[in-house]
Amino acid sequence: MATAQLTTDRLAEKHRSTLDQALATIRTRAYWSPYPEHPKAYGEHGSLDAAAGLAAYQDLLGKRFELDQPGTDGWTGAEVSPYGPALGVEYPHADLDVLLPAMRAGMGAWRDAGAETRALVCLEILARISARTHEFAHAVMHTSGQAFMMAFQAGGPHAQDRGLEAVAYAYEEQTRTPGGRAAWSKPQGKRDPLELSKEFTPVGRGIALVIGCNTFPTWNGYPGLFASLATGNPVLVKPHPRAVLPLALTVRVAREVLAEAGFDPNLVALAAEGAGEGIAKTLAVRPEIRIIDYTGSTAFGDWLETNARQAQVYTEKAGVNTVVVDSTDDYKGMLSNLAFSLSLYSGQMCTTPQNLLIPRDGITTDQGPKSYDEVVADLAGTVGGLLGDDARANALLGALVNPDVKARLEAAAGLGEVALASREVANPEFPDAVVRTPVIVKLDGSKPDAEAAYFSECFGPVSFAVSVDSTADALELLRRTVREKGAMTVGAYTTSADTERAVEEVCLEESAQLSLNLTGGVYVNQTAAFSDFHGSGGNPAANAALCDGAFVSNRFRVVEVRRQA
Repeated sequence: MATAQLTTDRLAEKHRSTLDQALATIRTRAYWSPYPEHPKAYGEHGSLDAAAGLAAYQDLLGKRFELDQPGTDGWTGAEVSPYGPALGVEYPHADLDVLLPAMRAGMGAWRDAGAETRALVCLEILARISARTHEFAHAVMHTSGQAFMMAFQAGGPHAQDRGLEAVAYAYEEQTRTPGGRAAWSKPQGKRDPLELSKEFTPVGRGIALVIGCNTFPTWNGYPGLFASLATGNPVLVKPHPRAVLPLALTVRVAREVLAEAGFDPNLVALAAEGAGEGIAKTLAVRPEIRIIDYTGSTAFGDWLETNARQAQVYTEKAGVNTVVVDSTDDYKGMLSNLAFSLSLYSGQMCTTPQNLLIPRDGITTDQGPKSYDEVVADLAGTVGGLLGDDARANALLGALVNPDVKARLEAAAGLGEVALASREVANPEFPDAVVRTPVIVKLDGSKPDAEAAYFSECFGPVSFAVSVDSTADALELLRRTVREKGAMTVGAYTTSADTERAVEEVCLEESAQLSLNLTGGVYVNQTAAFSDFHGSGGNPAANAALCDGAFVSNRFRVVEVRRQA
């Protein structure tokens, strides 16, 4: 073990109160975050302000990204920003037969440090990442296509919140069984009691593999990374080849903190892949890999769950998110809320609504009855108004993350009657960015040929206004959709207590997270760490929830040593 510059006492002084607050908040489910959301909050106490963060990001471009990790056998990297410029960053390519044994070498000391020290080291990593949020924001923006403010918040403080949340759950689960030695004495009547000394130690499963995604590299990557690290496991980070930089920065910070705290920095390492190499499948079935966290397509998620038998696999895949529109007492607020939800980050979120189920006879509202056609036309008009100004449109939409999204968007217009056509938005700052507004397509839910469209996920700025015979039919379609295709989110609008209970019952039975009657500044595709569960783990969209006890508890086992007293 290296000489520690960061002692446990120093770490506790800096971070124990934050850990305690996180533990309290996951029990109360209240709002709290230690990481500022506003860009102007940075620039003091060692953090980078906007100018310094941009300069730090720009200084990374066109260079090799040194990590000093074992087994480097070459360099790789070909990231191109969805906004146009090539990043030109090269990352170390690893010889896995060298790197994986080196990662295991530090497990013993990391295990023996105990749950509290591991948690405090993780909080120091998160604090240093937080201080560089402006730098990370540009890295997220130029690998995911998110607009800057979304990249700043979702890729920065919101991702850090999710990491801290995972650490809190990990600490709580590991300390559920008392640590240290326990005296055990069983009376034997007139004979001497049976006496043992028992010691219980949380032990990590082994190397954890985080398979990163293109759209939210930090937000989706941090829960698994920090849950595994806090429970005693080394973590190998395999970023998406188009979104390496944010996670490479994360790995660099983690390695620095581990070394300063006296631990082997190889407890966290990067596995960047060469062009077309596809190392995720190779890594996933190696015997050293005992935990896998994955966000991405259903096909590969299913493959992991089937084939990575030696590992505990946590997947967030894909689903068909649905909103049931029955009635509302705030028609304008409903339309505004839905319009924003459909537009944010060009619908490139696993929580964005896709299917809007609307009775063909219309709905009741505070503005009087509205027919199906009127609801769809009014929603189209609201989206159009929201995105009518190009500057505001760019700030909300960001850029399309890859050509596949653009192809799906263009194909969607041929699936039915177009209620809102997509339009191209110019970005003066980044003229090569591909920016498109959402398309809304009308489909008749009673026609079998329409089902092929709305019953499959169409990731991107595409939504279907599906006409149904009644709200009861909408609920049956909702149930079938969640059961067969999965859903990360469900929304519903109703003024009827009976309908509200019926929607809730469907979601309880099918394990889907439900948002009811959102008309203000909270949207169905947003979740708050420490309070909201992202996914449920109970339907095909994901086999885990971010974040609950089940997400962390099987990343370690408790090993008991008994001694004769």
